[in-house]
Amino acid sequence: MGDQRGPKKIHDLTHHHTEKAILVGVVSQNQTAEQVDEYLDELAFLAETAGVIVENRFVQKLEHPHPKTFVGKGKLQEVSEFIHLHEIDTVIFDDELSPSQLRNIEAELACKILDRNNLILDIFASRAQTAHAKTQVELAQYQYLLPRLTNMWTHLSRQKGGVGMRGPGETEIETDRRIARDRMALLRKRLDKIDKQKATQRGNREKMIRAALIGYTNVGKSTIMNALGKSDVLAENKLFATLDTTVRKVVVGNLPFLLSDTVGFIRKLPHGLVESFKSTLDEVRESDVLVHVVDISHSNFEDHISVVNETVKDIDSGEKPTIIVFNKIDAFKYVAKDKDDLTPKTRENYSLEELKQTWMAKDDRVKCVFISAGKKSNWKEFKDVLYQTIRDQHITRYPYNEFLYPDLPLE
Repeated sequence: MGDQRGPKKIHDLTHHHTEKAILVGVVSQNQTAEQVDEYLDELAFLAETAGVIVENRFVQKLEHPHPKTFVGKGKLQEVSEFIHLHEIDTVIFDDELSPSQLRNIEAELACKILDRNNLILDIFASRAQTAHAKTQVELAQYQYLLPRLTNMWTHLSRQKGGVGMRGPGETEIETDRRIARDRMALLRKRLDKIDKQKATQRGNREKMIRAALIGYTNVGKSTIMNALGKSDVLAENKLFATLDTTVRKVVVGNLPFLLSDTVGFIRKLPHGLVESFKSTLDEVRESDVLVHVVDISHSNFEDHISVVNETVKDIDSGEKPTIIVFNKIDAFKYVAKDKDDLTPKTRENYSLEELKQTWMAKDDRVKCVFISAGKKSNWKEFKDVLYQTIRDQHITRYPYNEFLYPDLPLE
């Protein structure tokens, strides 16, 4: 009985009818209009990844989100009118909604309401392939669901008459809460068991240097993994195309090492997902070298770098030898600034050469390389840097093997 009421029943974006959605965001004292616009661009990409067509977006400037309805009454009315006029199925909010906000908004708009967290969880659920990823996602879904279970029984209040319905309703909710908690306990035990198995597997690979591909979602990690490891990791222009950590033995020059492709990071990642995916990040924590892949064609790539660096610091891996791979140089756009224009330079006014000089001079401990993984541009330079970094780590750990790994010119 418990499994029949799983989280997947809350919102299902996989049915045949293509859903039409609108996005809602708030410009608050903590974020600018430009930032909110970029967050909504990312939310639109998330929605498209889930198979939803985004029809419009609504933004309101508030000191902080409205505690009852996230946006003000007037904006909610504007959204409601658009929903009825254009037959919108779903409204997606760019921040996590509290259970009461969710309840109030659903009552006002009378359609399906998702927040950013719920949307990300839905995508993760559709992408999970292995038992490990499926278990992690299901645990995160239950963590999201538990405080919102009341919403599942709102149909009781719509039945004829309210007297006498409260008791059975509350009993049903408490039953569901107990089922959810029992299921979460079972999932945590299952994850502990899988984590121990994975730790054993990692221990068996201890004699090889390990490198981990890290980076914001959709920056090209899987493309690099495929090119280096001659593997068939899914690589497509969608967010979270890869959920499960893939480990491959790679040989560069005459030097074998293990390369892992990890889940992409993202801003505002649901806390439950961060927690449940800690074991996925064990590959990062236990690696010897980090290969941080960055999409340099993205207008806010520096923000993406910060998001990844913060996560890496959180798992105590910030001091590892790191290569920053600026990928997608073929898609980089540069707008030359007029000599008479005295306004400060913006991101698009910097040439690739200027960015190279800036980043390569930033930190001597971090090596930088600029490539296009799709077109194999500067591929030899990337392999040279990777080879040298792996070699240095190998010599540090196994100094007696230094003669095996001379400085070789790579093909």
